Amino acid sequence: MMNLLEEKFDDVFVITVAMKRATISESEEFKSKITQIIERGFSKIVIDLSQVEFIDSSFLGVLVTALKRVVAEKGDLKLVGFQPAVRSMFELTRMFRVFDTFERVDQSVASFSDY
Repeated sequence: MMNLLEEKFDDVFVITVAMKRATISESEEFKSKITQIIERGFSKIVIDLSQVEFIDSSFLGVLVTALKRVVAEKGDLKLVGFQPAVRSMFELTRMFRVFDTFERVDQSVASFSDY
């Protein structure tokens, strides 16, 4: 069972992935949750990964798919907080070129003021 915490800051939706391992066994539920949020009209989304110690390619794929969907809605999906193994995965897959990343949630939320 996934542990996702949700917060809203005006029109920015923040999801905190509150688990150590983000793998294929959680990716389907995570995809469903993000899809619901987008379908409710949110196109400015922040994913807080600061508690995640390991992320696999299936979970990464859900993030990429969600990014494509919100960009199509003139929004964006931004990521916050990388532990060393997650940072390595993002560097290895060159995902830092794809996503805007931040150290803290408040920085990522404030970055949407340009939209």
